[in-house]
Parts: sequence; C-alpha cells; structure tokens
Amino acid sequence: MNDSMNEQYPDVHHDVYDKTMLGFWLYLVTDFMLFATYFAAYVVLAKNTYGGPGVGELFSLPFVLTQTLILVACSFTSGIGGIFAHRKNKAGVIAFFFVTFALGLLFTVMQFCDYSRLIATGNSWHRSAFLTAYFNLVGLHTLHMIFGLIWVILLIIPVCRNGITDVSLRRLSCLRMFWQFITVVWIFIFSIVYLIGA
Repeated sequence: MNDSMNEQYPDVHHDVYDKTMLGFWLYLVTDFMLFATYFAAYVVLAKNTYGGPGVGELFSLPFVLTQTLILVACSFTSGIGGIFAHRKNKAGVIAFFFVTFALGLLFTVMQFCDYSRLIATGNSWHRSAFLTAYFNLVGLHTLHMIFGLIWVILLIIPVCRNGITDVSLRRLSCLRMFWQFITVVWIFIFSIVYLIGA
C-alpha cells in the first residue's frame, strides 16, 4: 500500500526535491525583481510619447485580451501537466505539455505579429521613450516565452523516452512554476500597459 502511494505521490519533502524547489523559487524572486525594474521604467516613461501615438492609438484591446486568455489557458494546462507528472502519468504529461507548448507558441506568434505591425507603421523602439520602455518590458516577457517553449521541448523528449523519473519530475515541477510565473507577469503587463494606458 505504502509503496503504491509513493509511486503515485512522491514525497515532496525529500531533500533533493525541496532544494530544487527552493532554488527555483529564489530564481523566480530575482526574475520578478528584474521585471519590477522594467515596470518602474515603463511607468516613468509611459507618457513620454514626444507627440507620437500612445497606447490607445497603437493597440487593440480585444487582441491583447485574446492573448491574455490564451496565456491563462497555457498556465492552466501546464498545471494539469504538473499534476499528471506527480501521478507518474506519462501520457497525461505529454498531452498537457503539448497543449501548453501549442498555446504558448500561438501567444508568441501573436506577439511577434504585433511587433511587426508596430515597426511597419514607424512605431519602433526608436520613436519615443514610451515605445522604448514598451519594447523593453514586453520584449523581456517574450524572451521568457521563447525560453519556456524551448524548455518544454527539452523536458518532454526525455519523458517520451524514459517516462517520469525523479529527475524529470523535479524539472517538470519547475517548468510548471515558470509558466505560471510568466502568466502572472503578463497579467501585470495587461493591466498596467494596456488597460490603464487605454
């Protein structure tokens, strides 16, 4: 009975697991501080358009809301994938992290389309301090998205080959936390940049 339970629900108080989770939490705290710095710069520079367009003229709120809902769904599927990882369910992990990857890729493609539209209309990061701050803040988030997508691929390949091992469980737990972190950051971006700006 106990052996069966340990196979499905690993001991999260195990030293290696705990140290990994603590280390990753510390990384997320430092990453949050980095984003906080970019948010502070954006808030200071948001009104410095130098006669150019502001948020209300440049962005479509329904488009950004769609992106937000996609990323929230992405965070949800990564959470379900994490649950399947703890239950050692290989098929569930692969399925839900595949959906996470697909949603994350869709979000990122939409973001690059938005960047292309801005640059094509002469609203690149060179035009004003506002746009410089915008591209820095949102671009930092996009870099995290690209990293997350690569990370999904790198972690799912060993799962397909070897199933859920102790090592893959720790890594998948960190990956789930990462997706949820960048979703929370995006919600701040959506609220501060797009909602308040509009």
